[in-house]
Amino acid sequence: MKKMKVAIVGFGGMGGWHAKKLADSDVAELAGIYDIDPARCALAEEREIHAYASFEEVLADKSVELVVIATPNDVHEEIAIAAMNAGKNVISEKPVTITLESLERMIAASEKNKVRFSVHQNRRWDQDFLAIKEICQSGELGEVINVESRVHGSRGIPGDWRGMKQYGGGMLYDWGIHLIDQILMIFGFAPKRVSCVCDYITNSECDDGFRLDIYFENNIRATVEVGTYNFINMPRWYLRAKKGTACMNGWKVPIDVIKCDKWQELNVTPVETAAGLTKTMAPRDEFTTDTYQITLPTSDVHDYYRNFVRAIRGEEEQLVTHDQMRMDLKVILAAFESAKTGKVVEL
Repeated sequence: MKKMKVAIVGFGGMGGWHAKKLADSDVAELAGIYDIDPARCALAEEREIHAYASFEEVLADKSVELVVIATPNDVHEEIAIAAMNAGKNVISEKPVTITLESLERMIAASEKNKVRFSVHQNRRWDQDFLAIKEICQSGELGEVINVESRVHGSRGIPGDWRGMKQYGGGMLYDWGIHLIDQILMIFGFAPKRVSCVCDYITNSECDDGFRLDIYFENNIRATVEVGTYNFINMPRWYLRAKKGTACMNGWKVPIDVIKCDKWQELNVTPVETAAGLTKTMAPRDEFTTDTYQITLPTSDVHDYYRNFVRAIRGEEEQLVTHDQMRMDLKVILAAFESAKTGKVVEL
């Protein structure tokens, strides 16, 4: 089948990432890029990638069926609507935009022009997420009590537009949108309420970290935490369920699991703590628990493009839907409100 031609608008970090992925794609190929910075266009030409002279030239290229937007967040809407009005299908980098009103205008342009529109939620293909999702939904450890998802670093917000409020900077819009989407993929796109606290350690303008609690039916709580001033990282994932605990301490390491086979223990031996004894906090023995590891599943991020191209051709349903995009953004905006007011925000 003939590959679909793609133009990338914005040739920074993520624009370059898309260009590399398209070079290996079996369903799409890169027609060229456009960037408002002449130096980025020159860099593309050095890499033997065609650089359009203007955005209008991108829109006028009838061979281009799909436009990928990899620009600062505040201009996603205007680029997307112009591309869809020109009959192009659109993938926007995340976050799709920074207000719900903006998103509704983008969706309306998609429906009006009968073209496909989505956001690049590529981390649905992260192996760590897929493994935790399988544990939660399989019932292997019983009913889920809570899940903690964390990403920690120690370099603050990258020193570009991502640290500027006017461009839609900050970690809630950056890493937050990925981790929130993953949690909603596990427990459903119907959260009940959120509570959030933001950090402003290295940047007084944009959040450089946050802790967000998302509550679902059956009292399930998911904690999403991003930190950019953490010199010792906490686990990437931590799961408590009625039959045990799972913990993952990195990106591509096996998941450690301890499953409780028998609740009652006989003759528990106390452990000595700093200034006393405790049976309550004594470790379990091998007779009541089963300890094992779960290896990560295989995954291919190219499946995102495969699905979107096939959806354009009417062969599959679009995986990242408009309603999912709406809820991801609603959670982020509710998190900002909670952080500002200090209150729990109902969804």
